[in-house]
Amino acid sequence: MATTDATPKFHNHELRPLSSLEEQQQQNLTMDPSPSHTHHDGLLFWQFMVAGSIAGCAEHMAMFPVDTIKTRMQALGSCPIKTAGVRTALRSILQSDGPAGLYRGIAAMGLGAGPAHAVYFSMYEFFKKSFSGGNPNNHVAHAMSGVCATVMSDAVLTPMDMVKQRLQLSGGNGGAYRGVWDCVKLVLKNEGFGAFYASYRTTVIMNAPFTAVHFATYEAAKKGLTEISPDTADDERLVVHATAGAAAGALAAVITTPLDVVKTQLQCQGVCGCDRFSSGSIRDVLKTIVKKDGYRGLMRGWAPRMMFHAPAAAICWSTYEAAKTFFQELNDQKNSSSVT
Repeated sequence: MATTDATPKFHNHELRPLSSLEEQQQQNLTMDPSPSHTHHDGLLFWQFMVAGSIAGCAEHMAMFPVDTIKTRMQALGSCPIKTAGVRTALRSILQSDGPAGLYRGIAAMGLGAGPAHAVYFSMYEFFKKSFSGGNPNNHVAHAMSGVCATVMSDAVLTPMDMVKQRLQLSGGNGGAYRGVWDCVKLVLKNEGFGAFYASYRTTVIMNAPFTAVHFATYEAAKKGLTEISPDTADDERLVVHATAGAAAGALAAVITTPLDVVKTQLQCQGVCGCDRFSSGSIRDVLKTIVKKDGYRGLMRGWAPRMMFHAPAAAICWSTYEAAKTFFQELNDQKNSSSVT
């Protein structure tokens, strides 16, 4: 997920004049660079982590069935079972595993999404303040912050994402893995620790343009929606964030689908008869996909990927903003009680 600035709703100093004591407290917090103190938006470092973790879990848990369909479509092109579209992939899952098959691997994502998004959002806020120098209009600094946060969060999420995709693909009865820890043990035993990060380079390369497109689209959509009805923009900010996030997520998802197909192929090597690659070279995987399925193979799963990222971004942004608002109100109450 890419993130960007959101104007604080509860910090209008023109409406709430500060006493001299409050001003001194704000200055002390600003001068102290420790991560345990307020960074900006009236939130503490750990509050960004909690808000991001909640948003990431809500996003991935809600949209997990769509992600399962996308994984099947991308990986099964080189397996004995051929899938041609969303309906065929869904029917294949339901016939082999029933409705529970749509949620196979959700435990792995639950273990990875929370910590990864906590790292992402908190590191983004940290780098954003460091790079932008407090300038809310420095979009280059925001983009750089997003890339840095992505590199760090992908290092946390990639191993569990690999486990999740293998469980999604292997099926229930008679599948290659009985569960999360069985998959982890077998991968370590048969393929080594490096298998967990076989797609890390591809994931980072994919998420860099994803973040750039997401940022540009999100900012443009948010600005446009705000200008439509500026008088009610503050009251409708969750709707604005959700709508802009959905548009940004959908566009970024479609554009980066080819690299997502490569990532899935690398993570699902050897499962259900999928190809194994002698190296983790993106070029080699791309050549293999084009040779077996033509250039259309690079766009396999674009529809469910877009169907995933559009509502997922809306859910993530809405949840993140709601959590930030909760913490902002909580901090305001604490500040008010400490003054009195």
